[in-house]
Amino acid sequence: MTVDKINLREKFTHFSDYWSPKIIGDINDAQVKLVKIRGEFTWHHHDNEDELFLVVRGRLLMRLRDRNVEVDEGECIIIPRGTEHCPAALSEEVHILLMEPKTTLNTGNVRNDRTLTTLERI
Repeated sequence: MTVDKINLREKFTHFSDYWSPKIIGDINDAQVKLVKIRGEFTWHHHDNEDELFLVVRGRLLMRLRDRNVEVDEGECIIIPRGTEHCPAALSEEVHILLMEPKTTLNTGNVRNDRTLTTLERI
C-alpha cells in the first residue's frame, strides 16, 4: 500500500458539480469526502451516523431546528446521529471536507432527486 499526502486544493479542481460528495480516502469504517455546495440542501437526519463537516473554503450555514450555526473556513461542526439538519451556502460556493461512516447516505432518511447511492472516488 502506498502512503501519499492529499492536496485538498488540487482535489477540488477535479470536479465542479454541487451536492455530489467525492471520496478521497478511507479511515477504518469511515470515508473522507470532498463536496462543493451552493444554495440549500434537503432537511434530513441520519439514524445511525454522525457527520463531520470541515469548511475548507467559504462559509457554511448549518440549519438546525432550534438555531442556525455559521461555520467559517478552518472550522468544523459535528452533527450527531438523529439530529435534523440542512446544510446551506447562501452567498458563495463552499468547499467542505466530510468524514462519515461508509454507510452514510447523503440525504439520510429522505429519498429524493439529490439522493446518491454511489459516489465517485477521486
